[in-house]
Amino acid sequence: MIRLFKHYVPHAVLFLALVDFCLLLASAEAAWVIRANQIGMEVDYVGNRFGPLLIFAIAVQTAAMAVGVYSPDALQSLRFSIARLLVAVSLGVILQSVLAFAFPGLTLWRSNLLYAMGLAFVFLASSRAVLGSLIGGEAFKRRLLILGAGKRAQRIKDLEAKRGAGFIVVGYIAMNENKREIPEAIARDAIFNLSDFVVKMGASEVVLALEERRNAVPLGDLLRIKTTGVHVNDMSSFIERETGRVDLDSVNPSWLIFSDGFSSGRRLSGIAKRLFDIVASMVLLLLTAPIVALFAILVKLESKGPAIYRQERVGLFGQSYFVNKLRSMRSDAEVDGKAKWAEKDDPRITRIGSFMRKVRIDELPQTWNVLKGEMSFVGPRPERPEFVTDLEDKLSYYAERHMVKPGITGWAQINYPYGASLDDARHKLEYDLYYAKNYTPFLDILILLQTIRVVLWPEGAR
Repeated sequence: MIRLFKHYVPHAVLFLALVDFCLLLASAEAAWVIRANQIGMEVDYVGNRFGPLLIFAIAVQTAAMAVGVYSPDALQSLRFSIARLLVAVSLGVILQSVLAFAFPGLTLWRSNLLYAMGLAFVFLASSRAVLGSLIGGEAFKRRLLILGAGKRAQRIKDLEAKRGAGFIVVGYIAMNENKREIPEAIARDAIFNLSDFVVKMGASEVVLALEERRNAVPLGDLLRIKTTGVHVNDMSSFIERETGRVDLDSVNPSWLIFSDGFSSGRRLSGIAKRLFDIVASMVLLLLTAPIVALFAILVKLESKGPAIYRQERVGLFGQSYFVNKLRSMRSDAEVDGKAKWAEKDDPRITRIGSFMRKVRIDELPQTWNVLKGEMSFVGPRPERPEFVTDLEDKLSYYAERHMVKPGITGWAQINYPYGASLDDARHKLEYDLYYAKNYTPFLDILILLQTIRVVLWPEGAR
């Protein structure tokens, strides 16, 4: 994987994105030439129209990122990929139309755009048909050697078996552990020179996956392996890179303290984030006011109670504030006064509320909280004080998620949509910690784009 702005991007995804960008430029240029020949216009130097070509490529590729064209499912399934490409090209053209209205002359002509849209879909779909086996093959996968043969090593083996895994394991070394989970693991005593063995196996990375590290870390072996040019990684860092979450089963306080992350150098990024929140929230409040008003009326017509309700949540540094939302449940949803998790097919949710939750319309009034500075557009979802008190007692590091401002959408929301139990809260915490640890504007942009995918395909919205 390649690390861009503290976020890991698989080599296959980066390669495919670069190929796509070149193909999008080619499709836009081909569309221009076709249309010019149709109307008898001379085709001049391509540099004279590079701006519109570039805008077309950026618009469509941005839409592709937003709808999940580069997700593991899309990389593994041609059918899934083509379906998402069709949506991406359509959204890209809509974005182009908006830009053409706002900035006339900077985009392709409408007649060019029609041809470019068709060619883009054909070029991108064809590239996936041709490159599909290469992208999903071993060419883009790292070769791993695992030091360990216990439960942690088994977790890596299970991760390798998942669809879209970016690595293959070339061997497991049993480091004198009591309980062996990997029967094919080679005993450390059977290998005379471990660093030479690693090189002969063609491993590009060694992962330390010991069950008990106290007085058991093979420092001499790791040092010699490191000097051969092979990357050495520990279990926690490996899981973070491969899954985009902080693994609570393997992490310890010292790793959080000494690993890269939680940088104070992001102060300037924080200022930019706040400026974006102010401008975007003001624009969104103006644009969505009619929508909020319409659904507020529908909520009132369907059930008794206020259309917009205020509920206490825990925000930055554990400070409480009141969030604004369109009411999606009956007014007597918590008649006994006790906080309850939302459930799948929750009977308390109204018909209008169910629709609003699926398309996230009920979240729109929170834009006011963003403008006030209580929230951001991107960040961990704020929880109710009753849940926070209980979760801090049961989940390690839960309080650390409050070190960043809560958001309307977040890394956990686009990767793990459910959140109605202690186990769900644990999984979401792992993603929230990853966001808090690795926050950059690049990650915020990625989350905002991926939120479009969650809205279009609202699996598990509650």
